[in-house]
Amino acid sequence: MPSLGADMEGGTLVEWLKSPGDTIHRGDIIAVVETVKGAIEIECFDEGVLSDLVAEPGAVIAVGEVIAHIAGDGDSAPQPAAAAPPPKAPEATRPPPPAATSPVTPTAAPGHARASPAARRLAEQRGIALSDVAAGPDGIIGIAEVEAASARAGQPPSSPAPRRVKPGLDRDAMRDAIGAAVARSKREIPHYYVSSTFDVQPFFDWLEALNAQRSVPERLLYAAPLIKAVAMALRTTPALNGTFTDGTHHKSTAIHMGIATALRGGGLIAPALHDTAERSIDDVMESLRDIVSRVRVGRIRSSEMSDATVTVSILGEDTADTVLPVIYPPQVAIIGCGAPRERPWIIDGAVVPRRVMTVAVAGDHSVSDGRVAARFLSRLAEIFKEPEQL
Repeated sequence: MPSLGADMEGGTLVEWLKSPGDTIHRGDIIAVVETVKGAIEIECFDEGVLSDLVAEPGAVIAVGEVIAHIAGDGDSAPQPAAAAPPPKAPEATRPPPPAATSPVTPTAAPGHARASPAARRLAEQRGIALSDVAAGPDGIIGIAEVEAASARAGQPPSSPAPRRVKPGLDRDAMRDAIGAAVARSKREIPHYYVSSTFDVQPFFDWLEALNAQRSVPERLLYAAPLIKAVAMALRTTPALNGTFTDGTHHKSTAIHMGIATALRGGGLIAPALHDTAERSIDDVMESLRDIVSRVRVGRIRSSEMSDATVTVSILGEDTADTVLPVIYPPQVAIIGCGAPRERPWIIDGAVVPRRVMTVAVAGDHSVSDGRVAARFLSRLAEIFKEPEQL
């Protein structure tokens, strides 16, 4: 069971999406696990053949416990049971191991997509033929696909007992998890804060001119170039990008930006947008739409939850001027962006109306200080003045 954040202690295995004997490639989604922050699609980071499934759907599993075995190149395949030894060595004879059970193996009818066991059971309960169910993007029919087929058939959604990491937890479990992570952060990380208020009028003028040349579906929300600008500014201050574990600062050459996203019904989650600084703003916009849409329906991937190197929190328009965020362990910095506002601003000795934005950096004093954050903010100001470089 992978760790999907500092506030995760364990998760409930919902369904397997791969079977023993399947060849596994890096990035394959092999299972769905539910945590207090929603359903997480577990990706595999090893190559090989899925040899056996240890955990069954419904099991509550702590972080670090084994849920499956993958045989890599050079690993020996399971051997058949040896023949019984002669009578003179009866102590070596033992009953054969029980046959593997089927509840954790996705199956498929001839000519149809494979279905997870939980999806197959739900389809039987709902009277839905698997041949009428469209497979998901991974080619497997899961619970969500059966529910969608049920809805198309006019059936109300099923109401299974809620799956929780700990019995008896309700929506407050997320608040408990967030509170625990924040308490750990404030207790263990020596925070410092540095902020600046920028003239972002050139940035917004450039964005409005760019969007005016595009069709409505192709237009950019300001969050996309803002995220790219933050990532580019971080290139000059690597001390703000990485993690601090076991008393050591691990700088990251890649910038995987965690995007703080509000969940429906309350709570926050910060999935990672990988290699943010290297992406075009259109790619950032497309990825942002994809991530936010999946977060809102509670389907995110384990890699997006486990390897962010820094986080950005963007309050959005018509909210608050400033946010002083709390670092998400084991990261060493977080950037908070307040709402853009039109304010009186002095340019060449004259007071003029300009759009401005306050950006705050929370840094870990164990690895950097305020001068580093100030250098980051200075670089960000340069990008706001010349947004064409985005």
